[in-house]
Amino acid sequence: MGIDIGTYETKGVLVDHNGLVVAQAKRKHKMLVPKPGWAEHRPEEDWWNDFCFVSKTILNESGIEPNEVKAVATSAIGPCMLPVSNNGTPLMNGVLYGVDNRAAEEVIELTAAIGQDFILKKCGNALTSQSVGPKILWYRKNCPELFKKTDKILTSTSFIVHRLTDQYVIDHYTAANFSPLYDVLTQNWTLELTNKIISLDKLPQLKWSDEIAGTITKKASEATGLLVGTPVTTGTIDAAAEALSVGVLHSGDMMMMYGSTIFIILKNSKRVVDSKLWYAPWLFKGEHATMAGLSTSGTLTHWFKDQFAKELDVETAIEVLAMEAKKSPVGANGLLLLPYFSGERTPIQDPKAKGVFFGLNLTHKRGDMFRAIIEGIAFGTKHVTDTFSELEQPVSRLVAVGGGTKNSLWLQATSDVTGINQEVPEKTIGASFGNAFIAALAIGKVKKEDITSWNPIKKKIKAQPNCTYDSNYNIFIELYERTKELMHKL
Repeated sequence: MGIDIGTYETKGVLVDHNGLVVAQAKRKHKMLVPKPGWAEHRPEEDWWNDFCFVSKTILNESGIEPNEVKAVATSAIGPCMLPVSNNGTPLMNGVLYGVDNRAAEEVIELTAAIGQDFILKKCGNALTSQSVGPKILWYRKNCPELFKKTDKILTSTSFIVHRLTDQYVIDHYTAANFSPLYDVLTQNWTLELTNKIISLDKLPQLKWSDEIAGTITKKASEATGLLVGTPVTTGTIDAAAEALSVGVLHSGDMMMMYGSTIFIILKNSKRVVDSKLWYAPWLFKGEHATMAGLSTSGTLTHWFKDQFAKELDVETAIEVLAMEAKKSPVGANGLLLLPYFSGERTPIQDPKAKGVFFGLNLTHKRGDMFRAIIEGIAFGTKHVTDTFSELEQPVSRLVAVGGGTKNSLWLQATSDVTGINQEVPEKTIGASFGNAFIAALAIGKVKKEDITSWNPIKKKIKAQPNCTYDSNYNIFIELYERTKELMHKL
């Protein structure tokens, strides 16, 4: 069984040893934005209750007996920051990954105190809104009474695994985002860079994603329907599980996840360090990956739908908007978008960046605006892939996955803008399917290469270069450079 907790939805899947999907279940939840630049989930309601609901639904609807489930793996959005008390009770809402930039001042403070070059050398990553260390420091400074009660700092996956097994663990891939508390050279927690954030005994035990963290407890069994003693893996961040689910195995393989954000993982033969991107040890010992991500992608299309398409049926609204956008020509009738509605992560790493519709006139329609959103996200994606090329990390194979792959306009625009062909696998279930594979891997039922037979390629998207995209992309880059000082003032 594999279960993944995403930004807006929890999905679960039960799979046999050949990769055949036996049962699926899902449950929606919301991302909370209590203040501009903040992003939260409720750990009890959105994480644990979702997990229990999905697990029980899968078992009930499949008719599979709990003793037939041989292993469980989970993933979740991340990296997150969740403080818990000595019995694992959350002390506040979970602070989400890079879309939450509340710790912008702490990023500046720690970078100045430690030095960016030293941080890059030891952590493999510059401090950004994606880093958990500054968010813990923000918590310590702004919630001192809660901080005194804190027994552990967890991420979303750690919280679920603890509820299932009573064990506090975290995988190396996720831990690498806890900069400046994780040393990528020793692959261990460290206080060498600073001791002003938190003591290391309050961080979970480090393990690899295919290691067994523990087994289902009696209390967890009652809540989930799973059998006491069922093995549970360490888990990971959703994007990593998703990458594995589509066969990212070799150096040069890239996954592009079309979700609430665009998230990109490129498998590397060695450690790649650059302040514009993120590095982490891969899911398995001795392997490496470089990551990138936009702050708002699917989230932006949801925002547009909620604000400007309220008359449309909620289930089909995005599809209708995409049809309207297809009537708008390439270049959206002279309309351009900077998609920095929650700041931006890679490659500009600017939490104070702002969203911009540029070129509006009285002839523009809703379809033009939605097309500009799609193209703006594609331009942001090209900014990332160009950065990989500049670092001599070419993409040999790109596999697309996630809910956005259902949007043919978005897929084609991304290939046309970036100039990179894409492959779409047969199963775009995502991270939950990758988790099921990790569960099978952890108990020796499969080998890593078996994922290609579990999930073969279904279709390919061929890039069709367009000069309008080229010229608009140049404007896209220049528009940010010319306005970023004003964005920061605003």
